[in-house]
Amino acid sequence: MEGRAAALGAGTVLNALATGTGAAFGIDVETRATVTLNPDADGVRGTIAEDPDGDTALIEHCVALATERWGDGEGGTVRTDSDVPLAAGLKSSSAAANATVLATCDALGLAVGDDDADPSVDVTRLDACRLGVRAAREAGVTVTGAFDDATASMLGGVTVTDNDADELRSRETVDWDVLVWTPPERAYSADADVTRCEAVAPMADLVADLALDGRYAEAMTVNGLAFSAALGFDADPAVEAMPHATGVSLSGTGPSVVAVADPDDPETDLDAVADAWSNRPGTLRRTTTRNDGAAVE
Repeated sequence: MEGRAAALGAGTVLNALATGTGAAFGIDVETRATVTLNPDADGVRGTIAEDPDGDTALIEHCVALATERWGDGEGGTVRTDSDVPLAAGLKSSSAAANATVLATCDALGLAVGDDDADPSVDVTRLDACRLGVRAAREAGVTVTGAFDDATASMLGGVTVTDNDADELRSRETVDWDVLVWTPPERAYSADADVTRCEAVAPMADLVADLALDGRYAEAMTVNGLAFSAALGFDADPAVEAMPHATGVSLSGTGPSVVAVADPDDPETDLDAVADAWSNRPGTLRRTTTRNDGAAVE
């Protein structure tokens, strides 16, 4: 009983910490999970390839919840490996949860799809996503439940969500080139100062209006300035990118900053952004958006 799946990392359009409304978009970096189930195993044992001493509570809980809901409570093992840096604002927890839940479904022999009216579909990706969000809340790795991040990781494209109700408000495809700067420090979502984030709620409402109007790049730029101030991050990288990018934002609770460019817009130039950011400590990553989302392998 072995299953494999992969899920996307994501960037932020709107941080949900202020109002409970969030938005994010899938990018072409992946976390992969392998789940082996054994009806005789006592519990679930997890391993994170990039961090052998890391906290595996989230992925273990994902397997346990999935087998409790769709199986017979089987135990076993789960192993993740990832291109998504941990605690960098690129939704590593959401990607790990999504990949693990789908891999568990695969190990159980369940067909995963998007149409809940299709009799051949045993589990929809949205239901799998909600289970991963529940696991993240119960494992204490998220403040908001991160349904925005989780849907972008699971479904691809750009999603706008009500994180308080785990409700998908909109989803659209988006085709951007992406540049990510990740400084050396790490920031954990569960440690974010929620009170300071709530103070920028009026700006978050504006960002939500822009996002629901399809003005995603403008939304993320406003979001980035507001939440950089609220969370104590330097806004200079975003300001440096603005003349050359379609949109730029602090991603999640940081520390990564993500710039996007419409490849059909001759006025955008991510090479110029990379030049501006190249002297900053940390790493630069070039990638693209993804609209396909997570999948069983």
